[in-house]
Amino acid sequence: MELTRTTSSVITLPILRCFIRASPVGPSVGRRPARPLGLPGVRCGPFGPHGHPGPNDPRWGRNAPRAGSRTAARVKRRRHSAAAARKVVETVETADLPLVVGVDGSHYSLQAVDWAVAAAARHGVPLRLIHASLWERYEGTAPAADPARPWELIRDEEIATSAAERARRCGPEVKVCAEVLPEDPVAALLRAGRDASGLVTGSRGRGELAALLLGSVSLAVAARASCPVTVVRGGEPNRRGAFGRIVLGVGETAGPSAATRFAFREAEVSGRTLEAVRAWRAPAGEVTDELLLEGDPVRAHWAGAERTLEHALRTPGRDHPEVTVHRETVEGTARKALLHAAATADLLVLGARRGHGHAVGLELGRVAHAALHHAPCPVVIVPERG
Repeated sequence: MELTRTTSSVITLPILRCFIRASPVGPSVGRRPARPLGLPGVRCGPFGPHGHPGPNDPRWGRNAPRAGSRTAARVKRRRHSAAAARKVVETVETADLPLVVGVDGSHYSLQAVDWAVAAAARHGVPLRLIHASLWERYEGTAPAADPARPWELIRDEEIATSAAERARRCGPEVKVCAEVLPEDPVAALLRAGRDASGLVTGSRGRGELAALLLGSVSLAVAARASCPVTVVRGGEPNRRGAFGRIVLGVGETAGPSAATRFAFREAEVSGRTLEAVRAWRAPAGEVTDELLLEGDPVRAHWAGAERTLEHALRTPGRDHPEVTVHRETVEGTARKALLHAAATADLLVLGARRGHGHAVGLELGRVAHAALHHAPCPVVIVPERG
């Protein structure tokens, strides 16, 4: 009998475990989730993070909390805590990552250093200056006084040292380091960008030929980097931040993008106003079901642009309520609308999609290309993931 009871208990335990796992668990406001709200990997449902359904979540059934009740108040507090947790995670992810600047000794690269020092001071991150040179080593004609230290290496070290000294003078509170890398500039900056909060380059380089090549470097880095890339260009008031405005270009998106979140964070840290611009056009002769229902094609396209802005700004605006946001829908091309808005802006923020499959880099598009070449203020290209 003892043997029979022991065998029965051994057989019964797994069965009980199976029933325990399979038993449905209803929503419980007092139950804490296994992982903190807002952290990466925690999926969110249509009404809030899983484990903390909102008041209108159908999972409540007939037990939905009444407006003004204690349960509804607890749900509301948890939803605000989730938004705060997302902001904390965004800050922690980039807190220790440096801001990387490509320097070559030119006037334009020194402008990039000045801009990056101010940005690093605002965000509280260190500054890493990189001078990468490879092709010019094969073009040198001056004799080397010391075979162990060729003149190209001496020149490269002087470029990096002078840029670091300039950065320390502009921002004594910013931690600065400088490096000389004997490799291709694009490869060096892309590799450094994998462990950086952002990359910063000038719009042109040193000398006529070098200017052309560095322009290509800036374009290649903006198209292929895995982190936000800022190309510092425009007039002195725009680079200095004299206008207090950040312009965000809103494209075809079903919700908040990485560029939108970046623009809100930058506006919050710098205390600037954010202006979201959405361009729209009403092609002649276009016929769709939506246009037929609306009756007026112009009004239908305008309403569509307004809805796009609303969907793109709703969540980031709720997470950053202290940011002042102006919405603008402009009839015409996106290139013309953004360049016009950027004339009195400190920063122009645009998103770029990553290539899929065997595609490498980002799809900059005509608008981003035009901004990188003609914008009257610094331009940030933010990679969009997913």
